[in-house]
Amino acid sequence: MSSSSVTNSSAAEETLRAQIFQRLHPRVYLERFIAENIRPDGRTFDEWRNVSVNVGSISTADGSALVRMGDTTIVCGVKAEIAEPELDRPEQGFLVPNIDLPAICSPKFKPGPPTEEAQVLSDRLNEALVASGALSLSSLCIHPGKAVWTLYVDCTCINYDGNAFDAALLAMLGALRSTTLPKATYNEETGHTTCSRKTRSPVPLTRNFSSASFGVLDTSHVLSDPTAFEEPLMDVTLTVIVDDRGELISTTKSGGAISEEMLLRCIDRAKERVLKLTD
Repeated sequence: MSSSSVTNSSAAEETLRAQIFQRLHPRVYLERFIAENIRPDGRTFDEWRNVSVNVGSISTADGSALVRMGDTTIVCGVKAEIAEPELDRPEQGFLVPNIDLPAICSPKFKPGPPTEEAQVLSDRLNEALVASGALSLSSLCIHPGKAVWTLYVDCTCINYDGNAFDAALLAMLGALRSTTLPKATYNEETGHTTCSRKTRSPVPLTRNFSSASFGVLDTSHVLSDPTAFEEPLMDVTLTVIVDDRGELISTTKSGGAISEEMLLRCIDRAKERVLKLTD
């Protein structure tokens, strides 16, 4: 057997042992990397994965976007339908965000009804869109009390490798920015709404913003943009949403407590990240 074959065989065995150790002792495996000031995928603690956004990727949707954040891939489509407004909000339309985490995107998800994680993510995405005030629901009004637009903003995760919230929010905003609506007219005599096939106008988004998520390990190590391997090992997860002017919109934390100094550091990192994304 040649020396190169022996070397390749030894490298393969070493890789296999590392994979087994990672599966059996994930926390210890991660901590050994952290002790060397590096992460398992080779990134530094404050390094983000590469992001690409492709808008208008679904021709059958009113707006769409495909986002890749590292190995996390999410596609989003917007479909517009006409509906009656609520009685107490006669001039407001509806924005209905949703995300699906199918079994095909990761072994951690099983076939069947939406997982609790998907439902929580959908709620968080809805809160983020509402809190930002980026889309005025009154701009979706066709005729007060009679007809409004409902925008269904549906995301599907094609490949899951952590930080689905940031990727999904980016996909939703990209899809909404590419959305155009036909000119709609309500006829009071017939009670019907007709749409023009020729005249379309963009959805008026009034604010440019994005999110940045972090994981905290052992109360001292802050990891930007955690992967699917890192996420369940974090003691605290934090998401910061800011706009392109650096104005803080919201922060969401789960897990234990973090210091005010660490929170402010994450907010500063988030501002830098969002400025790059929105540019």
